[in-house]
Amino acid sequence: MTMPLWWEPRVASPTDPAEATELADVVELPERADVAVVGGGFTGLWAAYYLLRQRPDIHVVVLEAEHVGFGASGRNGGWVSALFPVGGDALAARHGAASARAMLDALVETVDEVGQVCVHEGIDAGFVRGGTLAVARGDAQAARARAGVEANRRWGGSARWLDREQTRERLAAADTPGRPVRGATFDPACARIHPRALVDGLAAAVRRLGGTVVEQARVADVRRAGAGAGGEGHLIRLADGRALSADAVVRATEAWTATLPRLRHRVAPVYSLMVATEPLTPQQWSAVGLAEREVFTDHGYLVVYGQRTVDDRIAFGGRGAPYHLGSRIDPGFDTDERVFTALRTYLRRLLPQVELDFSHAWGGPLGVPRDWHPSVTWDPEGRVGSAGGYVGDGVAATHLAGRTLAELITGQQTRRTGLPWVGHRSPDWEREPLRWLGINSGLGVATLADHEERLTGRPSLAGQVVDRLTGH
Repeated sequence: MTMPLWWEPRVASPTDPAEATELADVVELPERADVAVVGGGFTGLWAAYYLLRQRPDIHVVVLEAEHVGFGASGRNGGWVSALFPVGGDALAARHGAASARAMLDALVETVDEVGQVCVHEGIDAGFVRGGTLAVARGDAQAARARAGVEANRRWGGSARWLDREQTRERLAAADTPGRPVRGATFDPACARIHPRALVDGLAAAVRRLGGTVVEQARVADVRRAGAGAGGEGHLIRLADGRALSADAVVRATEAWTATLPRLRHRVAPVYSLMVATEPLTPQQWSAVGLAEREVFTDHGYLVVYGQRTVDDRIAFGGRGAPYHLGSRIDPGFDTDERVFTALRTYLRRLLPQVELDFSHAWGGPLGVPRDWHPSVTWDPEGRVGSAGGYVGDGVAATHLAGRTLAELITGQQTRRTGLPWVGHRSPDWEREPLRWLGINSGLGVATLADHEERLTGRPSLAGQVVDRLTGH
């Protein structure tokens, strides 16, 4: 397994990964909790954080199988964005226009709220609200980009179109065969962060507020407690034989939900891989741009994403690694050299004016529900909650989901608890091998669509298939 750039210790940081691990090593598993959170990523930690902010008297225990941020929360591209996998029109078709607008507005607000927590809790996560620059490479992407701006504006967003000159002032992207830079969309509703620093800082805040974070605590089973197990509530057994009881349980397992016997059809673990360069010099950055720490992507069908890191590297990622039969997640999930090579090649062609040396390559799974619709659930009778299925757009959405779960658990009725993803149930994925065939065919079609547009300069027919598959 390769080491993500984000996992390297940061000098003199109060939320150093090494320090956080040392603290966690001495934590004993309590016998009882008011709320047990299964999963030490963003969703679980945000839920714990807001539970403790709202109810300082309750005992919250977070159980993490590895270390906090082991999954997508500690591997992602560091975009705190208002993106939602389901667009405004599709949301409105499912839930009504007012609910769609409320959902999208809440996500925009969440971007700033994450930054506010970083300030309030002293979390040095490199939060900079520089916005998202999505380059339109070729006429087909430009047409799609302009349509995207119109849709964003229709739903109250602030995205705007930049012409070629304005685009290159922000990012000096080069023309490539079949992909001349036509312009870009710019959306201010996004910030750049160091993901692992945010995870560790959030875990430290949970501890300061009185919560317990137990790492190396793999949950084997959760069952309703009987009379012989402490009365009402839940009994949570760990793989090493330890156990605790809890009044309420939150499942925040994202892609790893597919490894749970009773839930293996809820989400599919799809892989996103990343590379990082060595730090660029000030001279190199003056030739590249991203002076406002904008995150960047393009309007292709196969997702790519990048940022200028806190230590002045370029971290760049994308999809394309195949889904594994049976939703298998194994130690080799992030070593697809074909994808790493494609990512390095993309960056070198995008920015030929600077010499790029690469230092890191890593990846991991993210959770994709069958209808691409994230959800937040809470059963007040069974006292069980969950959230997930972010399709890779979860750094901000996890904050909103965790805060919403805290309000649902404590019996509050707020504008967040009325959002349309609360109570949403996605259909299950097909059984194998249909699931394997469908997901990997979809990845192939997305790749084909980008090739088709590069060769023809016209909107891809294959792209229409991608849109149908993803509900756009």
